[in-house]
Amino acid sequence: MSVSQLASLTAIARQTRNAARQLGVLSTQAKNEAIEAISIALEAAAPDILAANGADCERSRGEGIAKPLYNRLKLDETKLKGAIAGVRDVGKLADPVGSVQIDRELDRGLNLKRVACPLGVLGIIFEARPDAVIQISSLAIKSGNGVILKGGKEAIESCKAIVKAIHQGLANTEISPDVVQLLTTREEILELLKLDEYVDLIIPRGSNSFVQFVQENTRIPVLGHADGICHVYVDAAADLAKATDIVVDAKIQYPAACNATETLLVHRAVAADFLPRVTAALQGENVQLCGDEMTREVVEIAPATEEDWATEYNDLMLSIKVVDSLNEAIEHISTYGSRHTEAIVTEDAQTAETFLNQVDAAGVFQNCSTRFSDGFRYGFGAEVGISTQKMPPRGPVGLEGLVTYKYKVVGEGHIAATYAGKDAKPFTHRDL
Repeated sequence: MSVSQLASLTAIARQTRNAARQLGVLSTQAKNEAIEAISIALEAAAPDILAANGADCERSRGEGIAKPLYNRLKLDETKLKGAIAGVRDVGKLADPVGSVQIDRELDRGLNLKRVACPLGVLGIIFEARPDAVIQISSLAIKSGNGVILKGGKEAIESCKAIVKAIHQGLANTEISPDVVQLLTTREEILELLKLDEYVDLIIPRGSNSFVQFVQENTRIPVLGHADGICHVYVDAAADLAKATDIVVDAKIQYPAACNATETLLVHRAVAADFLPRVTAALQGENVQLCGDEMTREVVEIAPATEEDWATEYNDLMLSIKVVDSLNEAIEHISTYGSRHTEAIVTEDAQTAETFLNQVDAAGVFQNCSTRFSDGFRYGFGAEVGISTQKMPPRGPVGLEGLVTYKYKVVGEGHIAATYAGKDAKPFTHRDL
């Protein structure tokens, strides 16, 4: 990247930060009106957005794009309408900015408040997924943050069309269109990662290697996850009809998603009854199966390798393993899971409780599909991404993950010396 290009990117980041500073103090009503304006603009621009996406899809097919990435890239009318509905859902959510988390009297006339406030500027780098632009922009505006977006080359025309519509929507509101910026070249990624003076949080959405690349090349805090290796464990006390429906949904409902199940674990006690049933259902949906030796004693499928247990397929592929106990299932998940989402199917309350408490993941489910691990389905309106780190935010990250807080202390001429030394005055520390 040339010096002039770097200067231009720095100017964009500075512009975004200035616009975000103004956005951060606007009323909830002003932000909600802007979100509705964006929704209307996206609806009006739908034909242009779908046409741009069609061009991206056609070009990417010619370049041999991988099937999972193509599935994430493709927008249709239904998917676009769903994304716009998600924008309006964000408008209905409570505004996290300005909420008072602590209100405490330190002493008479000396009061402390901890108040939620925006992070500032978000840097979002993602592969394909043009609908992510819509989700993230709406969440950023509602939480009072500016956002700099860098989509993959495969989605460039889609992203341009979407951001153009967002800018048109914001043009007649109190919010500057500068709060949403789009970068379009690969060279800008590394330079964005260097802008720690202007960017407060980086959120990468993509492959394991891509997320690791981002983490290794920036001093800016990074929120995200590398893998989505999710499991369903079918326990000895499972309702097998229920388990079949759950496994099929967790695999085929959207196989390219990070919360799709990649490995099925089955207790030995139900393997003979369950495996023929579930494999027939999966093969009926064109899922390619592989299994360990005990699985292949019951059903005729390809052998699984050690690599399969550690693979995020993002496709109609599933590995199957028979286990002797709940503990063995938990141990397998601990070894190969990615701390994203793990599910157990069982009617035994104690077994379920053990699984939910002992499995280390952002989402632990009983008797439901791993596909429910999603910001929209959680009622967050949308999500900026999924975090599998131990520190919060964890799991699908919506508005609450895009604010921090500051301490506001208001006194009447108070000085610290009053509360120190031999005759120190005590604090009242009274919650108001």
